[in-house]
Amino acid sequence: MTTPMPALYIGHGAPPLLDDPIWSGQLAAWAKDLPRPKAILIVSAHWESAPVSLTASGAPLVYDFGGFAPRYYQMTYETPDATALAQRVAAMMPSGEPVHQHVSRGLDHGAWVPLKIMYPEADIPVLQMSLPTDDPHRLMKLGERLRPLREEGVLIIGSGFLTHGLPFLKEFRIEAAAPGWSVDFDLWAADALARGDVETLSAYRSKAPGMPYAHPTVEHYTPLFVTLGAATTADEPGIQVIDGYWMGLSKRSLQVA
Repeated sequence: MTTPMPALYIGHGAPPLLDDPIWSGQLAAWAKDLPRPKAILIVSAHWESAPVSLTASGAPLVYDFGGFAPRYYQMTYETPDATALAQRVAAMMPSGEPVHQHVSRGLDHGAWVPLKIMYPEADIPVLQMSLPTDDPHRLMKLGERLRPLREEGVLIIGSGFLTHGLPFLKEFRIEAAAPGWSVDFDLWAADALARGDVETLSAYRSKAPGMPYAHPTVEHYTPLFVTLGAATTADEPGIQVIDGYWMGLSKRSLQVA
């Protein structure tokens, strides 16, 4: 009997997350507390593409970052073939919404950085799906379509960052104090998540304090709605497993059943 998997929304940081003992320790401990996935489907902020697109198994990693130490560009994360999961996901999409199967695109850092910490053995098939829209309601529908995968042992992850105002950061130290806009947005989201208030979370552009500084672009926030859509009941509060700040940005991460 396959153990149903939860769905997660996680912050993925930047490559230096791999060297941060606190946050990496939190992610590793979280993974150990979960049932072991048969496969992982992850939606990352760093791949916005419509129609829905899927990565190619065995393709090289995408090093979609700049200005970091050379060793980060030499890292690998070779996981088992995920073709069967790709076929399953494609079959779940409506006939009017075709899925594009890439032949050469691998996992980007929004996927491989946190997964390298959570599942370092790289022995679980991983498929990355693109973020096809920034509309919360459409992303919720996408999550709903993917929901049956949880019963099949697939861990669904939305990977972003609950605040991501990089242009407005004054210092880039892991322990830097969080700016007011980051704290305000984080606490607003924490309250809405604790109440299962999906409509408020969806209306973040008009209702959230700290905007637009917390999200001058919204792709790091919107993967949350894939996760909420994949929940058994979207307005049932999940578990906020990780909180706090990293370079002043919110690490807050969620697990839903």
